[in-house]
Amino acid sequence: MRFGVFYEHQLPKPWNKGDEHKLFKDALDQIVLADQLGYDYAWEVEHHFLDEYSHSSAPEVFLACAAARTKNIRLGHGIRQVIPNYNHPARTAEGLATLDLMSDGRVDFGIGEGATRLELGGFGIPAKEKRAMAIEAAEQIANMMVLDPYPGFEGKYFSMPCRNVLPKPLQSPHPPMWMACTNRDTIKVAASLGVGALAFSFVDPDEARKWSDIYYGIIKSDDCVPLGHTVHANIAMVSAFSIHHNRVEAIKRGQEGFEFFGYALNALVAHDTVPGRTNLWAEFQELRGDKTDRLVAAAENAGPDAMGDQAPGIGTPADMRRHLMDLQDAGVDQIIFMQQAGRNSHHDICASLDLFATDVMPEFKAQVADREREKQEELAPYVAAALKRKKWMQPLADDDIPVVKASVKKAQVNQTTAAE
Repeated sequence: MRFGVFYEHQLPKPWNKGDEHKLFKDALDQIVLADQLGYDYAWEVEHHFLDEYSHSSAPEVFLACAAARTKNIRLGHGIRQVIPNYNHPARTAEGLATLDLMSDGRVDFGIGEGATRLELGGFGIPAKEKRAMAIEAAEQIANMMVLDPYPGFEGKYFSMPCRNVLPKPLQSPHPPMWMACTNRDTIKVAASLGVGALAFSFVDPDEARKWSDIYYGIIKSDDCVPLGHTVHANIAMVSAFSIHHNRVEAIKRGQEGFEFFGYALNALVAHDTVPGRTNLWAEFQELRGDKTDRLVAAAENAGPDAMGDQAPGIGTPADMRRHLMDLQDAGVDQIIFMQQAGRNSHHDICASLDLFATDVMPEFKAQVADREREKQEELAPYVAAALKRKKWMQPLADDDIPVVKASVKKAQVNQTTAAE
């Protein structure tokens, strides 16, 4: 099993001067630490206009900074908003390839579409068509990163003439592709497209096993037709994250932030919102009451091997180990830790990252190579069959590449200015 860290850049109100600056700098320091400790992935979301819940609107900038300060950890767009209204597909392809070159081939490409009216309405995206818009764009982004030149495209939601989209990524044929998933239906979609499933829902091991069975069942069926130029069969699932040798302390440090993550997202989706005037943290505190005190009391009365009502992934190293074993047995390939949420402190996040890497990670890391090799061998014939089903965009013969007419007969260049 592999492990990742995840960033929404949450910033509950009230906001003080310098809070956003510290938030981003702390997150970058956490990724540097995660890289040094041997974590496999750093995932960064893209959202827009979501006060308090997510201030991560330019993940390409943040991930570029992370690339410059890290050596081994993979840098995941988890996700990139691929609908053309958000980001033109050519600009996404250019950005992914550039980041891949600058990071020495460490980029993963998760596709997403947005869920809130704040985002969709802000960019004029019809909610009923967002899935189709995202899939159309994502397939062409993959083609742009591979074909030289890109032949051009006339689609339902965007069109583009023949151009050579540059640069090309270091990874061949392109960075691994993923899709954000929140339920069984989207798990089915990801599998049918041959992309990894970024399962952004907190489910128990029984439900995780059902998701895994559905996903890999489709990967092995005739229903899998790759969106990109390869099949990336992988399930990554989010988990709460706060560990300490004292279970009570782990709860105090992480439970409240984890719960705020779910509350804030639901509020922004299901409640009316006045832009710039949210009060999510205060509302959350009022509804939550003394829940932390009740969870702490239950943990103090429980035995060392008994899990309380706190979120799985919050507790002692032994608690975390049991949690991960259950998900690994259910068929999950990667766990993404939700450590930066609510008002979880930078110090506590770093302490949890360090303790996990020391006390829990090694035994799971020791199994990775064998498990992944066995999975690759098992899936190889199904992947080959899926790639044969794909309708490939064909490259243009040289004689068929259209000539782009010059805009003027002769360029006028100021020689003095050019020399300067």
